[in-house]
Amino acid sequence: MREYLEIYLCFLKIGSIAFGGGYALLPILQKDLDENRHWATTEELMDYFAIGQCTPGVIAVNVATFIGYKKKGIMGALAANLGFLTVPVILILIIAAFLSNFAELDIVKHAFGGIRVCVCVLIIQAVLRLWKKSIVDKVTLAMAIIIFLLAAVPLPFSVPTALLVVLAGLCGILLGNETRSLKDGDPS
Repeated sequence: MREYLEIYLCFLKIGSIAFGGGYALLPILQKDLDENRHWATTEELMDYFAIGQCTPGVIAVNVATFIGYKKKGIMGALAANLGFLTVPVILILIIAAFLSNFAELDIVKHAFGGIRVCVCVLIIQAVLRLWKKSIVDKVTLAMAIIIFLLAAVPLPFSVPTALLVVLAGLCGILLGNETRSLKDGDPS
């Protein structure tokens, strides 16, 4: 029971500062779950984010589910989810009760302006950390450039993010097999 409480309290803390969505949360998760608690490596977190992007739901909640499940199975996943969602649900209920007046307050507008700046910085920090671990050679750099162009540059067609993740995974599989074949001396 103590381990479930530890998972709940960990994600309660993380969920209480989860402004800006999953990617803004990555540096916090890396610090707490990788460096401090050693519950998941940075590589595992990156994998969880990739899978969380392709599955229904909020990325951060999906990541909490994966980590809770890794630690203590289904009950660990439930504890992580409950912890992560407790504070946001309470805040949403409070805000909803006063929404018509709340959103128009200058102090709230200014607070959200400050939070947006912080979220941008956290996302940039996450991108830089991911870049160092992910872009390891010319092939991964080329993949990153192509995916960035497909995702960020206005095109006459839209490429769904989930499709980009799946295609990048397939490329990784194919190129990983090619690289392994060349290392093993098998030119086929």
